[in-house]
Amino acid sequence: MSAALSSVSQSYGVLGAAGLVGAAVFARIYLTMSSGKADPSVKLISKTAIVTGANTGIGYEAAKDFARRGAKVILACRDMTKAEAAKNTIIMETGNDQVFAKKVDFASLTSVRNFAKDILATESKIHILVNNAGAAGLGDQKSEDGNHLGLQVNHFGPFLLTNLLLGRIKESAPSRIVNVSAMGHRWAKIDLDDINMEKGSKDTVVYCNSKLCNIITANEIARRLKGTDVIANSLHPGVVMTEIFRNLPGWFRVPLHGLIKVFYKTPEEGAQTIIHLATSPKIEKVSGEYFVDCKIATMSDQAKDVEFAKKIWDLSEQCVKLQDNEKFY
Repeated sequence: MSAALSSVSQSYGVLGAAGLVGAAVFARIYLTMSSGKADPSVKLISKTAIVTGANTGIGYEAAKDFARRGAKVILACRDMTKAEAAKNTIIMETGNDQVFAKKVDFASLTSVRNFAKDILATESKIHILVNNAGAAGLGDQKSEDGNHLGLQVNHFGPFLLTNLLLGRIKESAPSRIVNVSAMGHRWAKIDLDDINMEKGSKDTVVYCNSKLCNIITANEIARRLKGTDVIANSLHPGVVMTEIFRNLPGWFRVPLHGLIKVFYKTPEEGAQTIIHLATSPKIEKVSGEYFVDCKIATMSDQAKDVEFAKKIWDLSEQCVKLQDNEKFY
């Protein structure tokens, strides 16, 4: 009797495992079919693109795609060893030698200003700016500038860079600004009286708050530059297997990666919406929208709140100490 029960148990175990494998395969097929795909025929000859956080993940894939389309591409990265390696690989794989690596560390607003100064001195045109660099799990720390480190890396730094380059971007029109956000923006809990989270913070809230700010920045640029040939949009790339969670503790990061392997996009798949927003002629008049899988999606009510956005913008200007002569809107 026990042998029979054991046999039945093993049979159910095999069937259960087979079912899980089948579900995983189905999920992978569905994800591949539902993911958006950028038009590969669009060329970027004589265009200049800047991609932050381009040494790995979706930033790297977007930069490589731009190079393949013929653009001059600047990889804006913190780790220059990895950036140089990425640059060399992109040149080798695309045959485009107009790929360059330059240092910018969003944990330092001085670094952001130095990078922008260098770009403005060397680049007469900026047609595409992709604000992709970001990090999670940085803890409750402050940057050298006195801002919450996670918020500065994910929002204040890119906000400052965009503003510093905005004049050149306007001069280069038609041009595009692409902000990489996340669906996590829906769970943001921003206190306008404590935007720097002086009262304490949790990594998840910091991340969600910064992703909401990424959307708000793109939306506000779209409003302030309405009528120009500069468009600004934001996106959720999907759940992508990248290094963004490298700072999370191992006990959480390892099972997280194990779980999302079934449902994750590859970096190449995750980069498609970035590429679509940067290149597609179909959206050349679309600005201030939020995209998922290369299609316009619904952003949170808070992200659509114009008065709230204006307050976030003003507070961000204060946190990065943006000067009047640095405003190009």
